[in-house]
Amino acid sequence: MLSNQVIEQSFAEIMGKRFGDYANLVILSRAIPDARDGLKPVQRRILYAMYQEGNTSDKPYRKSAKTVGYVMGTFHPHGDSAIYETMVRMAQWWKMRQVLIQGHGNFGSLDADPPAAMRYTESRLSALANEMLRDIEKETVTFIPNYDNSAQQPAVLPSRFPNLLVNGASGIAVGFATDIPTHNLGEAIDATIAQMKNPDITVDELMQYIKGPDFPTGGIVQGVSGIRKAFETGRGQFVIRARTHIEEPKGSKVKKIVISEIPYDVVKSKLVAAIDELVMERKIEGALAVRDETGRKEAEQKKVRIVIDVRKEADTDAILHYLYKNTDLQVYYNYNMNAIHEGSIRQMGLKELLDAYISHQKEVVTRRSQYDLDRKRNREHVVQGLIRAKSILRQIVETIMASDDRAHAKENIMREYGFTDIQADAILSIQLASLTRIDIVKLEKELHQLGKEIKELEAILGSEKKLIQVIVGELTEIKNKYGEPRRTDIQGEIEEIKVDLAMQINAEDCIVTLTNEGYIKRTSPRSFKSMGGTIDTCGVKEGDRVRYFAETNTSHTALFFTQDGRYFATLVNAIPDEKWKEIGSALVNVIPLEKQQQIVAMHIVPDFKQPLFVCHVTKSGLIKKTPLAEYETNRSGALVAAKLKSEDDEIVNVLLVGEEGTFLAVTKNGMGIRFPQSEVSPTGRASSGVKAINLADDDELVSVLAIPEQEAGVVSILTAEGIVKRTALAELPVQGRAGKGLVMIRKRKLNPHRVVAVQLEDRELLYARTPHGEWVLVNAQHVPINEQGGIGRLVVDAGVSAVAYEAVLPTEHAKEPPAAGQPPAAEAPHSPHDEAPVEQISLFEDGEKG
Repeated sequence: MLSNQVIEQSFAEIMGKRFGDYANLVILSRAIPDARDGLKPVQRRILYAMYQEGNTSDKPYRKSAKTVGYVMGTFHPHGDSAIYETMVRMAQWWKMRQVLIQGHGNFGSLDADPPAAMRYTESRLSALANEMLRDIEKETVTFIPNYDNSAQQPAVLPSRFPNLLVNGASGIAVGFATDIPTHNLGEAIDATIAQMKNPDITVDELMQYIKGPDFPTGGIVQGVSGIRKAFETGRGQFVIRARTHIEEPKGSKVKKIVISEIPYDVVKSKLVAAIDELVMERKIEGALAVRDETGRKEAEQKKVRIVIDVRKEADTDAILHYLYKNTDLQVYYNYNMNAIHEGSIRQMGLKELLDAYISHQKEVVTRRSQYDLDRKRNREHVVQGLIRAKSILRQIVETIMASDDRAHAKENIMREYGFTDIQADAILSIQLASLTRIDIVKLEKELHQLGKEIKELEAILGSEKKLIQVIVGELTEIKNKYGEPRRTDIQGEIEEIKVDLAMQINAEDCIVTLTNEGYIKRTSPRSFKSMGGTIDTCGVKEGDRVRYFAETNTSHTALFFTQDGRYFATLVNAIPDEKWKEIGSALVNVIPLEKQQQIVAMHIVPDFKQPLFVCHVTKSGLIKKTPLAEYETNRSGALVAAKLKSEDDEIVNVLLVGEEGTFLAVTKNGMGIRFPQSEVSPTGRASSGVKAINLADDDELVSVLAIPEQEAGVVSILTAEGIVKRTALAELPVQGRAGKGLVMIRKRKLNPHRVVAVQLEDRELLYARTPHGEWVLVNAQHVPINEQGGIGRLVVDAGVSAVAYEAVLPTEHAKEPPAAGQPPAAEAPHSPHDEAPVEQISLFEDGEKG
């Protein structure tokens, strides 16, 4: 009868319970291995099915399809492809440190070739797999019903060696994953024995036995600290690097980099293709060709042979470092030792894993010993009865003959002669033809031997020490029989890969431009000259101008400095190569600029070993000088370039200077100070600097110019009112750093001057944007040069709301600048921000982001 009762339950609660059940099923029954035998359920079922069918290493191979069908029909009601894929993996030497299945036929390859269909291949258990199942018939493990209760299957295998460590595991469950690398069989057994003998052994002491991972594909592992951390906590990281050597054939113009072992789980064909692509794109200077020469000989030795031809003069170390950085010739591996233990998933270190395995082995040997003891005691009892029956055999025969049937005879023997039920059965089972041949001496020898064996089994069951001795002896036997030398070398810490990228690219001359609005490009000299070789012909957005112009080389490094004290470094070769008439790429597509970051300076560095300094200047009047060498990096992200003392401070300029000359600092209120560069001592990258000028409360630093020694030029300053004041450098005396400075332009009581730009004339062109959105060139040649405290002359009638600079080409490209007051070829669109006063000089007009 159906119930009409309605049970109210939230949808979230229902779904949570259902999903929890599903997650538990996936974790415990599919993806995560058992800590005791290191197997997932499907692997365990395959091995047991093959053992049950007698498909062992001492028997002929059997069709894989037969095994798959038996496993699927009896133990694992899932897809046949999943079962066969698991079988294939257990037969692949490059996946398993010790294969558990011997395959006959095509079982795939290091190139990720698929195996042949299961109807074509044959398989059987490997000899070592027999050790996984040894003694399973002696009730050593618990059996559970299969999916339809028609058969029994083991909940865990006896696993007479620590398979989880030896063959590792990988799998993804719901909310959990496991990644355990393979280890050396002999080392894993040695560590197990050491922990059994000394349960308080430390991880460091265990690492004297088990050095670290040992992969079937060999290679070199770096990162002992990461391995140690994994052995302690269950998580850790290390690096796997290919094994290489150099061959230099006599009389050849090339030499060879030979890769003989590749990192674990790397697909050989994809690795060769990746290297080939770098060679074809000429990203590895000196590399000529790559080919896979792996043949049958190498495959039999479980090695590979990948050959990279390079020029004889090429730097092979630099090439290898580049390949380590940019291909799977070096990969990271993360230990994540999750396993099922005591019915739940746990992250386990080495000691916990070994403890779980040792406890399992103690239980296996104890149950086996009890099983053997029970049967030997039973046999002892039978032999004792047979020996006594020999002495009264004639009477027993007469009793049997006088009985009605077997049951009556058994009852009479037990009643008249005192034999037990088991002994009576054994007597009745003696064949008539053997009555005269019962060898009492043989039975007595057997009884004596049984007594010794029973005593030994009782000793094992009664003594923990004796039990451990048995396990140690059997583990040592397996190690001596199946142990192999280590294939993977363990080195110290992870080597920092210092890639001299300049040596790995095709070094070519080029031209780099960066515009005020943040568009960058790399152009060939040929494209530049074909378009007239002038700034005017450069492709830019409407109203934009070229801020930086540099004739450089693809092997040089471009440094970009931001207002918040960070910097980015990238090879010139990484800047997009475009034609001179094209606009270029947004800088955010070249370096990972954040939204609030603005570029205040760009410098291209041919060599970081130059005796130069990077000088940062802040709005609050600080200046910092740091050796250029400290800015060399291989990282592509933002790095600290200078430390700002307050949140409202920012970098206004970054200079690249030598050891001689002076600095000229100019403030918003028109104060200026000139002091020797030597007064700024070099400090580290993360320092904040020293005071360049003593600012008034309402003042701030606009810019600092680096003036070479003996410079006799002219300094121009531009105010927000459009006034230009020109002063000869000779009028600006050199004084000490951190003073109040001198008045650069005569002050006004009403509407004081507000300096917005400072420039050394002939270094770059200065443009001013009027409040109406028009850009005009600030050409102050007609403004007279007067003393340091004089007045200026109005040049921009409408006033200045923003400023922007345009690069001046080197002497061989120089052209006459536009006439004073003339707008550039294209005018910038009007913006509501144009009327905002300019507080500082920025690379981007009106503070727009790059």
